[in-house]
Amino acid sequence: MNHSPVALVTGASSGIGKAAAEAFFQNGWNVVIADVNDADGQALASALSPDGSRAVFIHCDVSRADHNHAAVTLATSTFGRLDAAVNNAGIGGELAQTANYPIESWNTVIAVNLTGVLLGMQAQIPAMRASGGGSIVNISSILGQVGFQGAPAYVAAKHGLVGLTRAAALDHAAEGIRVNVIGPAFIETPMISGVTADPAMAAAIVAMHPIGRLGRPEEVAELILFLASSKASFMTGNYYAIDGGYLAR
Repeated sequence: MNHSPVALVTGASSGIGKAAAEAFFQNGWNVVIADVNDADGQALASALSPDGSRAVFIHCDVSRADHNHAAVTLATSTFGRLDAAVNNAGIGGELAQTANYPIESWNTVIAVNLTGVLLGMQAQIPAMRASGGGSIVNISSILGQVGFQGAPAYVAAKHGLVGLTRAAALDHAAEGIRVNVIGPAFIETPMISGVTADPAMAAAIVAMHPIGRLGRPEEVAELILFLASSKASFMTGNYYAIDGGYLAR
């Protein structure tokens, strides 16, 4: 068993999660890739570490407590510890006005985007406590700070995640466990590809960002890696936007 630090990344088969898993691996970490997309998740693990010595995949639906615990157990049984966790898995949900938002979609978005992070941390924190501390990076959104028409469930979940992060940070700071949350703006990922396929819509979204473009997953991964590392040892309980100036307006 090697003694490199160990990171668990949920929603790691594509987009920000994939970029984060790659960044951890390239910087010497062992990585547990957790996702509901088995084919892409396993492909990433195999590409990073063909012999499974430094990267492994596990099927994980974050809305299920047992899946979160299984992912942490894989980390500790394979690599001996858990030093960082990135709770990135999320869904967009349906778009509809608040007055007639489908309750089934609401429940699903909250279950994955908010409750899923609570369940993740409830599995991750005991393992970090056993390792002497660690860092949790939760992935919210710019919509954890501002509203967006037609997305009440997503906005509510991402706002809730900021509050959850702050509460967790206070609860576990004395144990050497740091908990932070980041807020990406619109990033070039599969989640928004359906929207940006329309040139007019893509141009409108780009125009929301003063920098004049969308963000790239690897840019978000750099912030995740920093917050997970000892370089951020005095940083906990905070929200960090990575948004091309979106929130400055």
